[in-house]
Amino acid sequence: MNKRTLALAPVFALAFALPAMAEKIPLNELSNYLNGLGTMNGKFTQVNNDGSISTGQVYIQRPGRVRFEYNNDNTLVLASGGQVAVFDSKSNSAAQQYPLSETPLSIILAQNVDLGRANMVTGHSEQKNTTVVTAQDPAHPEYGNIQMVFTAGPTELRQWVITDNAGEKTTVILGEMAKGGSFAPSTFSINNEIARRN
Repeated sequence: MNKRTLALAPVFALAFALPAMAEKIPLNELSNYLNGLGTMNGKFTQVNNDGSISTGQVYIQRPGRVRFEYNNDNTLVLASGGQVAVFDSKSNSAAQQYPLSETPLSIILAQNVDLGRANMVTGHSEQKNTTVVTAQDPAHPEYGNIQMVFTAGPTELRQWVITDNAGEKTTVILGEMAKGGSFAPSTFSINNEIARRN
């Protein structure tokens, strides 16, 4: 798994029985929803740029922390302390690390999500009873973008697609998420995982 592979996002058909004439959710409401997320965890499905599919468990603790555990594989992706670390089960080398700010995933994990910020949102539409928002770092559009898919009543983030700086796409589809609770600090510790694997 290289840096470009972290287009961490699962893709699936969102077949929800919602009103036929759903309106798109306003950006300020979506910002408030994301800012209100503390901890959550659940199953995810990831569709990679080459069409391969992975599944696993994701743990999110905003701001700034996420853990992707992949099934049937020792691959692990951690974000913590402003860094992303990719532990690849197929490689004997050390974890690849780079700043979280260089991946569009940082938009969801930011301390304060403001989708109304100038030049952050490049797309906002209603598609098949979902609200689809495409966002980028206004200061660094070259890092790529994240397309988030939300359903309404209540507002829920269902999936995201990250397009990285090389144009490769990774889709992450979220299953039912358990919200609230707490995780042990070691859950997101990059140093602990490095020590465990040595």
